Amino acid sequence: MAGNSGGPWGGGGSSGGGGNRGNNGNGQRPPEGDGPQIPEIDELMKKGQEQLRVLMGGRGGSGRGGGGKGSGGGGPAFTKSTIAIGAVAAAVLWGLASFYTVKPEEQSVELFLGEFYAVGNPGLNFAPWPFITAEVIPVTREQNEDMGGSTGRDDGLMLTGDENVVDIDYQVVWNINDPAKFLFNLRDPRQTIRAVSESAMREIIAQSELAPILNRDRGVIAERLQELIQATMDSYDSGVNIVRVNFDKADPPQDVIAAFRDVQAAAQERDRLQNVADAYANRVLAEARGEAAQVLEEAEAYRAQQINSAQGEASRFSAVLEEYTKAPDVTRKRLYLERMEQVLGDVDKIILDESSGGQSQGVVPYLPLNELRRNSGQENN
Repeated sequence: MAGNSGGPWGGGGSSGGGGNRGNNGNGQRPPEGDGPQIPEIDELMKKGQEQLRVLMGGRGGSGRGGGGKGSGGGGPAFTKSTIAIGAVAAAVLWGLASFYTVKPEEQSVELFLGEFYAVGNPGLNFAPWPFITAEVIPVTREQNEDMGGSTGRDDGLMLTGDENVVDIDYQVVWNINDPAKFLFNLRDPRQTIRAVSESAMREIIAQSELAPILNRDRGVIAERLQELIQATMDSYDSGVNIVRVNFDKADPPQDVIAAFRDVQAAAQERDRLQNVADAYANRVLAEARGEAAQVLEEAEAYRAQQINSAQGEASRFSAVLEEYTKAPDVTRKRLYLERMEQVLGDVDKIILDESSGGQSQGVVPYLPLNELRRNSGQENN
């Protein structure tokens, strides 16, 4: 016991023992790496305690030795000023944790012990921490979900109603219209919107044919897709609003696009030739119908002419018959003269006088009055 009176670590407690600090009670050095380090750490801890006591209003120790007589007697002394400073600091920290701001494009959801409590408005809001916490969510910011082959996935390959495969790229633009529902009813909102969008698009494409999808029905498909996605998200009570759907591209798969273009070119050539044939058929048919109508009109005109002529002849004959019954001799002679005028009117005539017995001296000079009449008519023309 006498050998260890210098201290618990084998060091001497007197001034003469400073040179034998590393020796044990038997005058021998301890093994390397054991004795010198422990007392130094103990001294550093004591110095730190002394400095802390001084900062907190206490008194420092009178000596550095291992004894406890020269050190401060009690713990850190708290004065009224230190308590007030601590209270003010705690109040400031509590205020910083309880007050929060919400931007105009955001809304906050306040939670009381983890359950929904209220929705905060834009501006400065107060939520007494730690009982009430707030989650700030951007509600008016439009967020995009790019779908299709351009994103590096194969979710754009879809089967049409006429058993063709089409590669579609589209974009779903959405925002939040109810932050409370959005926060509590959806575990992964973006993944949910992507899954619902892909399912709705596959449903619409399965009910459509390839040609309208590639040509004229993109706007109709985008409108139907927006309505179907919104209806599904509303059924989930998700608080998500589908702003619009951008139908970017609809093409055949890359592996068959060359063959598809050849088929499209052949179909266009077929349509062109069909249009040329239809135009020729329409032109020929129109000409034939025009000629038929012309012949029909001519026949109708000829029929009407013949009927009118026959009716005129019959009327004239009836009139002549009526006059004949009144004066048969005169009428008979008149008919004879008119007929002879018709027969002999255009004939060159030579009149012979039979009184001379048929001799040539009986020729009567003839004045061609009809020729004079014809020549005078030509001169007037």
